[in-house]
Amino acid sequence: MLKEEIRNAILELQKLYPEKRSALIPALHLAQTELGYLPREMQNEVAELFGLDPNEVNAVVTFYDMFFEDPVGKHLIHVCKNASCMLRGADGLLSRLCQKLKVQPGETTEDGQFTVIASECLAACDLAPMMLVDEKVVGPVQENELDRILDAAREGPGHPAPVERPGGSHG
Repeated sequence: MLKEEIRNAILELQKLYPEKRSALIPALHLAQTELGYLPREMQNEVAELFGLDPNEVNAVVTFYDMFFEDPVGKHLIHVCKNASCMLRGADGLLSRLCQKLKVQPGETTEDGQFTVIASECLAACDLAPMMLVDEKVVGPVQENELDRILDAAREGPGHPAPVERPGGSHG
């Protein structure tokens, strides 16, 4: 499933760390550039490259909301649900966003354009309530701004891969 160039890049990445296991998260980002998500078969390949039990790799993939086991939309919208944002209306914001897009948190719109993710903390408490739209921090967000934010996202290129693939391109 993993292309040879990605496999080789992961092996090279391991050499940058005193313990190759320390390269797991960057390796998973790299692997995810292949399809845009990490199906179990791909996770198993990464585990093999690290000499790890596949369940250990799956535990990392399922712990972080930056990794996906299933296909996601072109645009990712993370809504912060931590204390600062909740106190300033994030629950209502998330609910209204999901209502507008006709999805639940974690789901992708029928047209494949948006995936909404309720995130634990996005580290921008001063902008509460806030969202991460593709790679752009947006906040403080008012519910009446959602249409404008969604329209702006549609005009953009979508969620970029957080790492560069071998050969200089993003996934």
